[in-house]
Amino acid sequence: MKGGRSKANSRNNDNKLKRKGSGAGTKVSKKAAKDPNKPKRPASAFFVFMEDFRKQYKEAHPNNKSVAAVGKAGGDKWKSLSEAEKAPFVAKAEKRKTEYNKDIAAYNKRLAAGIADDESDKSKSEVNDEDEEDESDGEEEDDDE
Repeated sequence: MKGGRSKANSRNNDNKLKRKGSGAGTKVSKKAAKDPNKPKRPASAFFVFMEDFRKQYKEAHPNNKSVAAVGKAGGDKWKSLSEAEKAPFVAKAEKRKTEYNKDIAAYNKRLAAGIADDESDKSKSEVNDEDEEDESDGEEEDDDE
């Protein structure tokens, strides 16, 4: 009677799986919320190179749909470049880095001063729109009385 025994084992396994997965959705994330106003980190010299390389690769291989192939070819090309050939990309990356350092310093000053108030411009405008709607609703109710 192999069939009866296997059914009992499968029921036990199903119950074990149910118990294991029951607490999976109850975990609380400990990460802090990201500020949408914070400046993004600048691209490295390799990624500055890849911006141009992707365009060239697409022109040379218009039928290629694989992102991995473009990345692999770009990495190989980057490794084969000499320091002199990498210099313009390194210069662009350094320029972006200095701009980022200025932006992040200004951002940190705003945070320290309390101007940001932990709200993005988008959320402020949405709140203002809702306030305007509430005010117009209140005026209509006063007219009905």
